[in-house]
Amino acid sequence: MKLFCVTIFTGMTLSACGGSGDAGGENANSGSGTAGASATPTTDTSNTPAGTSTTPTGPGGNTSVVDAALPPEPQLPKALCATLIAGLKQTAGLLPSSVDASRNSSNPDTVRIQSAISNCPAGQAVKLMAGSDGQNAFLSGPLTLASGVTLWLDQGVTLFASRSPADFDKGDGNCGDAAGSGNSCNALITARNSQSSGVVGDGIIDGRGGSVLTSGANAGKMTWWDVAMLNKSTGKNQNNPRLIQLFGGSNFTLYRIALQNAPAFHVVPSDVNGFTAWGVKLLTPTLAYSNPGYACAAGTSPDPTTPATSPSTCFTPETTKNTDGIDPAQASNVLIAYSYLSGGDDNIAIKAHGSQLSPAVNHRIVHNHLYYGHGMSIGSETDAGVDGVEIRDMAIDGQDSPNGVGIRIKSDDGRGGEVKNVRYQQICMRNVKEPMIFDPYYSPGNHALTPNFHDITVSGFHNAGSAKYGGGVLTFNGYDLNGIVNVLKITLDSVIFDSAPALSTARHNGGPTPPSNTQFTVGPGPVNFAISPSASNNVTVTAVQKSQLPLTDCSQAFVPFPSLASPF
Repeated sequence: MKLFCVTIFTGMTLSACGGSGDAGGENANSGSGTAGASATPTTDTSNTPAGTSTTPTGPGGNTSVVDAALPPEPQLPKALCATLIAGLKQTAGLLPSSVDASRNSSNPDTVRIQSAISNCPAGQAVKLMAGSDGQNAFLSGPLTLASGVTLWLDQGVTLFASRSPADFDKGDGNCGDAAGSGNSCNALITARNSQSSGVVGDGIIDGRGGSVLTSGANAGKMTWWDVAMLNKSTGKNQNNPRLIQLFGGSNFTLYRIALQNAPAFHVVPSDVNGFTAWGVKLLTPTLAYSNPGYACAAGTSPDPTTPATSPSTCFTPETTKNTDGIDPAQASNVLIAYSYLSGGDDNIAIKAHGSQLSPAVNHRIVHNHLYYGHGMSIGSETDAGVDGVEIRDMAIDGQDSPNGVGIRIKSDDGRGGEVKNVRYQQICMRNVKEPMIFDPYYSPGNHALTPNFHDITVSGFHNAGSAKYGGGVLTFNGYDLNGIVNVLKITLDSVIFDSAPALSTARHNGGPTPPSNTQFTVGPGPVNFAISPSASNNVTVTAVQKSQLPLTDCSQAFVPFPSLASPF
């Protein structure tokens, strides 16, 4: 990142620093602009010809330097096995309701897309293209991506998911309802043990989470997102399809694709060795299901306390539950780069769980922008272990969401494990309610699998504050129960808040009052909020030799979401 001032520190207090750019203007955050945190327009890549590099700027804003630590940028396929032409027309992100009002017409393009994929040789791609008379949409049920085959969506094309739960149901009839285990729906796109497959292109995959269902127990009464809210209002398990689900395999690539309006999680690479998401734009909900500024009138959005009796008509990120962005699970050698993510739950969540107990290892999350959502998370499933995570050059603008989170490691003693060697570097943040959470009491556990977070480093962190939440609230907890003590070991090096944060003292799920069971190492760069040792709470603070480092420059970090479908 470019450095914009020389900073002089006395002890741990910021005493002098130069200013940065304009705090307002057309790129300022709606209603929540923060002085010293100006925005610059992002590069519009929507008209980039095929085969041309579309790497956007990272939060540092430097387009002239290639990150030598990364592998080469992915490329669009050179060989096509089939080209399919769209037969439907969408307007403003919506298909006419008459297209699939009947269950018999719920997925008119499934057979031809699946046939092309199934008959495509490895190393080639199936390309979806617009028609010559304004046709720009495909409508499909579940698809299975063959090994070595790439699905390529051309610019201007949208692949819509069916809104009929019967198309996705695994056989128990629960898809589209809150019942059973919550695992009753197939994903829109599934790949099993594939080698070098991918989904690429400048088109869009839209899960239609806000569309009224046309089959099942809630046909005509709910949308997918109304069903998701039943988890809150009834405590039952939602059964909604994910957009993309990977089971095993290696070297899967998402490149330049836009993903939006998922009924549940957007992308879950489970047990995959080698997963790349590069230049991905992920947005839920879009303007097709909301209003500018996410200004939904009372009574038009799902209610977390009362089950819906008629379909909701307006959605916010807070009312699109469990729409995680990218959640690598038990995966290794993962790269998420130059991407933009905004949704209703974790933007990114690294997990490690399951009967195989495969650890999550070697994750690189670099040059990304996060917006609405629960931030950059590890957990809550960590029982298989997480080792080696680099999170670098990340901008998080939480838009003052009431559920906004910055960086977080979360687990509990029903699914906890060892999380180690995690490094956060060059993090710019603003408008976030809870900028940092390190908590092994995320939910009630069964005391069988204890979390253990250690060798965590936060370096070059700059929080520009929030008009609504100031510096936000920070949570630091290690684990201590029934004689087992796993101390949180964390280093804070050059961690600066423009507005003073508060340290949480709220107990979670039977845990102690935080901060607790934490070994802080502070320095060599300054930390400008107070951390006090506590013998009663088992908190120690070790200061290493101070150095005079400049403040991490966030003047070009915060950019508008690069999509006309964005409501904010």
